Amino acid sequence: MGSTTAERDEPAGWDVARPRRPGRAAGVDMAGFQVPGPLVGGLRVVPHPAVMLILEWGATSSTVEDDAGRRHRGSLVAGPGFGSGGGVRAWGEHVECVQVRLSPVVAGTVLGACPADLAGSPVSLDDLWGREASRIREQLGELPLWEYRFAFIDTLLARRLEARSLMDPAVAWAWNRIVVGRGRVRIDHLAAELGWSRKRLWSRFHSHIGIPPKAAAKLVRFDHAVHRLVAGEGAAQVAADGGYCDQSHLHRDVMAFTGTTPATVLSEPFLTVDDRAWPTTEPPTGNG
Repeated sequence: MGSTTAERDEPAGWDVARPRRPGRAAGVDMAGFQVPGPLVGGLRVVPHPAVMLILEWGATSSTVEDDAGRRHRGSLVAGPGFGSGGGVRAWGEHVECVQVRLSPVVAGTVLGACPADLAGSPVSLDDLWGREASRIREQLGELPLWEYRFAFIDTLLARRLEARSLMDPAVAWAWNRIVVGRGRVRIDHLAAELGWSRKRLWSRFHSHIGIPPKAAAKLVRFDHAVHRLVAGEGAAQVAADGGYCDQSHLHRDVMAFTGTTPATVLSEPFLTVDDRAWPTTEPPTGNG
């Protein structure tokens, strides 16, 4: 991605940048954000089926408050589905950061920590990477353009991906089947194709991904559905196409993941920005 330039967009007064081309690291996607003013009322974090890595720089740091009231500042990492329930909010002013989405298939290798270890509260990147986290913050702060920042991060992550994978290939296969199927898969069928029992699949999947396979399928299905809602599609059609029993089933899922209704979630800034920064395409499936 060394010669990549960035696409720029400015929803809600934010400066949002995206690399024009995919990077060298499979299962990795990123977007850059500059938030000039305060996040009034806090930004509700909407869960996504990826490990989230936030890399910050600049004079100020954002604060993420989890649903237990714990506060986390600066660069951090959070597991798949972080924000479920709608109780996680981000605060800050004059924030500059790159948000990296890592497929759980590659996240363990990139981060040096299994996604299962990231379940629940976010982890400070300082705690995970030590002094390297501080060096990354300093280097990002010295780079003047988004394309340079994206190239720097791509090189960093590609280098870390050269290490031996921490992911069980069978679990990677199951995850990718869930992603490709947009969450509309039967877990017993996955287990049968692997020659495993449901109990073994549940245990191995949970220990590597951080959430059980059924929860992963539900999260992937929700992610596709909520972005279609934001794009203006009707709830009845989204429910029918997305594998939901009916519209009320979709309503319950959106409430469970975001703490708000399908009608209200359309105005959530996180999803408004998310839909602009991360176009609704097939999510990265990693290299498993």
